[in-house]
Amino acid sequence: MGLLDQLAGQVLGSLAGGAQQGGGGQAAILQLVMSLLQNGQGGLGGLGDLLGRLNQAGLGEQAASWVSTGQNLPVSAEQIGQIFGGSELGDMAAQLGLPADQIAGQLANVLPQVVDRLTPDGQVPAGDIDLGQALSGLVAMLGK
Repeated sequence: MGLLDQLAGQVLGSLAGGAQQGGGGQAAILQLVMSLLQNGQGGLGGLGDLLGRLNQAGLGEQAASWVSTGQNLPVSAEQIGQIFGGSELGDMAAQLGLPADQIAGQLANVLPQVVDRLTPDGQVPAGDIDLGQALSGLVAMLGK
């Protein structure tokens, strides 16, 4: 288990009744997203690869809005399905024990927030991204 996985488990475990229970599994989805954004895991090579996939799927405007400091444009579960494909969504669904369409819907809700938190200055950071800090901020937001 990597350091980020340990941190995610600690932060998510501290919610005790917050987002994990009341948020329809959003904490688990958030942990999945953070795992995807770690280089080399889940087919993504980090934030840059995710943004590249969004652009390739015709969602460049949405991706740019998530990075910018303005309002985040939404994406649909169907669009998330185009980005990750049935196989990847199926793997994620099996990992969390949820239907793939539910995973896609929750990813559509969480991804804009994650990218927004990882790019607070309106630009993709050139160096390493502090996923732990972004995770902490999102968990606090989901717990409300």
